[in-house]
Amino acid sequence: MTKKITIAIDAMGGENAPKKNIEGLKIFLKKNKLVNDFIILLYGDEKIINNELLVHSISDERIKIVHTKSVVSDEETPLTAVKNSRNTSMWNSVSSQIDGKSDITLSAGNTGVLLVISRMILKTMKDVSKPALAGLWPSKKGMSVVLDLGANIECDEKNLVDFAEMGAALFKSIFPSVKPSVSLLNIGSEEIKGTEILKKAYSRLKNYKEENNFLFKGYIEGNKLMDGDTNVIITDGFTGNVALKTAEGTAKFITDSLKESLTENFFSKISIIFSYFSLKKFKSKLDPRKYNGAIFLGLNGPVVKSHGGTDAIGFYYSIDLCYRIIKGDLINQIKNNLSHLDDKN
Repeated sequence: MTKKITIAIDAMGGENAPKKNIEGLKIFLKKNKLVNDFIILLYGDEKIINNELLVHSISDERIKIVHTKSVVSDEETPLTAVKNSRNTSMWNSVSSQIDGKSDITLSAGNTGVLLVISRMILKTMKDVSKPALAGLWPSKKGMSVVLDLGANIECDEKNLVDFAEMGAALFKSIFPSVKPSVSLLNIGSEEIKGTEILKKAYSRLKNYKEENNFLFKGYIEGNKLMDGDTNVIITDGFTGNVALKTAEGTAKFITDSLKESLTENFFSKISIIFSYFSLKKFKSKLDPRKYNGAIFLGLNGPVVKSHGGTDAIGFYYSIDLCYRIIKGDLINQIKNNLSHLDDKN
């Protein structure tokens, strides 16, 4: 009998929890009503969770509640997390992987605390010097993986090479039929450009060009990030976080400006009728909820961080991401990639 995928959810994490989280779960269950290869473990106050399930008319044998009274607050700092976060819904949902009760953890709670306790409980993988935070980005051709998005401000060439292997494994787990392509984010596409660390990482990755794990395509500039010509984009956490915030701000500026232009007078409002379907497609393409879920890579178990302020639809997408990651055997994909890397060093 095939083992069922078990997703541990911190039901109390994030804004408007657990209401939003349960609503997102309802969408996931509805879209997978004929699928019976997964179990959802909800960590949090049993009475509150049961009330939310009742309000949303959810009665599903694929759901199990694990009573946990304490919750990690938004004010908690990573420095005090070790002392104050034990036996919270977040802590127990992560530690469930150690106990063999779950395959992956999802939380919309405090990001810093989640990173600290995940690293403490799950430990860093062998041969991985630094875990990374990876995210999904929209592109002209679908979706790309970008890392690191802020877990490591400074990185050396080994870190960047590790990120390439882990990022390729993540993309492969989500899109099993595609051989990932990998690029290093730089200020130019020429080999002579960039820092010494980037050049050293480039040199090492160039030697793996024929490796079965991925195809290395060299450098990529910031203005090409969303062209979709490469599947995995590698950078240090400082640059990655700046790029992420810049992209988010640009997308908001474009959508806000478009909305303002289309509603400024009677004639512009009339034009909406004739361009409704095109505008709907445009909005869907840039909808951040579809890309919700940052993944901690490099630990001995996968952890997904949902945006704390997302709505039910965004939380649904993060649950779906968890399901696809485990379905795609992420951890073994990473181990396999790293073992090939060791063979070439």
